Amino acid sequence: MTDLATDAMDFSRQPDRIDLDPPVEGGGCHAGAETLREATNKAQGSELLDRYAADYPVGPHDQPQSMCPAFGSLRVGLRMRRTATVLSGSACCVYGLTFTSHFYGARRTVGYVPFSSETLVTGKLFEDIKEAVEGLADPADYDAIVVTNLCVPTASGVPLRLLKKQINGVRIIGIDVPGFGIPTHAEAKDVLAGAMLAYAREEVAQGPVAAPANRSDRPTVTLLGEMFPADPVGIGMMLEPLGLAAGPVVPTREWRELYAALDCAVVAAIHPFYTASVREFEHAGRKVVGSAPVGAEGTAAWLDAIGAACNVPQSQVDAAKDRFVPMIKAALAANPIKGRITVSGYEGSELLVARLLIESGADVPYVGSACPRTHWSDPDREWLEARGVRVQFRASLEQDIAAVEEFRPDLAIGTTPVVQHAKAQAIPALYFTNLISARPLMGVAGAGSLAQVINAAMANKARFDKMTAFFEGVGTGPAAGIWEETPQDRPAFKKKYAALNEAARKAAEAVGT
Repeated sequence: MTDLATDAMDFSRQPDRIDLDPPVEGGGCHAGAETLREATNKAQGSELLDRYAADYPVGPHDQPQSMCPAFGSLRVGLRMRRTATVLSGSACCVYGLTFTSHFYGARRTVGYVPFSSETLVTGKLFEDIKEAVEGLADPADYDAIVVTNLCVPTASGVPLRLLKKQINGVRIIGIDVPGFGIPTHAEAKDVLAGAMLAYAREEVAQGPVAAPANRSDRPTVTLLGEMFPADPVGIGMMLEPLGLAAGPVVPTREWRELYAALDCAVVAAIHPFYTASVREFEHAGRKVVGSAPVGAEGTAAWLDAIGAACNVPQSQVDAAKDRFVPMIKAALAANPIKGRITVSGYEGSELLVARLLIESGADVPYVGSACPRTHWSDPDREWLEARGVRVQFRASLEQDIAAVEEFRPDLAIGTTPVVQHAKAQAIPALYFTNLISARPLMGVAGAGSLAQVINAAMANKARFDKMTAFFEGVGTGPAAGIWEETPQDRPAFKKKYAALNEAARKAAEAVGT
């Protein structure tokens, strides 16, 4: 492979004002999802939201309760080397997103293009975005610039598709990540990963591209979905007897890895909801295999599937299973987990965690995931359901809490509000993202990784009971705390003023219509 040739086009900065229709009345960030959808379809046509609806279908409810989805795509961009990130959206949204990203360890500046009603309506916002991108596009600093429209610019039709695809050799990736179109932040990661794969695939089709820094001499398995850093290493060890190697993890950490990801023998959909990314791999002629090498049974089934996809002789696959599966069984036996555990989260690996817990000896009656069911999640779903587990895709907070109430587990693994509810019921609980996802799950290393934290948490049941007894009678709701005279709840008063507030809200929305 050779480096990409410099584009001969003229990339000098030019003013560019796009005249847009005025945004729909009430289309600000406070408007309802349906209002914003209608505004987007009017400003951009229905193609964008139709594609998102097909890629990321919602459940019986509108969408799971989760953080702003743009957090996911923002995190993907901030983790990539030599990649600049620019946001276009309401100041409050940008503040919250950047704060959360830096709270989770981002060490890079986030670009922001502010707007007012005037710049939004006249098209000056697009010109400001274009100017910001042109100012950033220095190939000495960046391989790519990601520009993200949040809710209001998306609904107003700010046309990121009209940005140049490349400026001074720097790739420009424009995406829309509206909260009313992308259900979860996990799926927003796929929006950006898929857009980058599509761009890289077009580059490969046009001619030689930059060679990856590390390139295996064996066929590779691309790993789709973020995972603990030790997992790709463990997967690589299990693939070695098959004559294969672990390829890049998508989302990647640098642009050149996208080429290596596309140049694979097969794609392992570790996180099965990366629909846009799967589509790009399939366009590139790559096979996709679901599930992951989790637990003894999961590892054996996954090695069989990878071997079949890569035409590896069954004798080699069996040799790999004979080598690793007994080691995994021994690790599971040495680190047993005894107790009833409910699992819920929004990362997309909830089914894999449940499989590992069950193989470790735990009773898991319920698994809830904010992500959707896909073809690639079927192997894990079928395995769990065959063992009596209730699997809930697009789980709502209410469903996750109802499962805790129904099954009264020894431990609840879930999102922050689920953990809060469980602990209020004196049930030990662990936050999925920080305490479960932050551990290896695959192969031998994953087999014993959860036992220590899980067993330690369940052992805290006596402490919860002691605290509950200590605070008995303190009160809840309006009577919480210590009072000389206990406050009296006034439901009629609250109902009256709730109705007045709702009337005031509707009156404010009606202004100008």
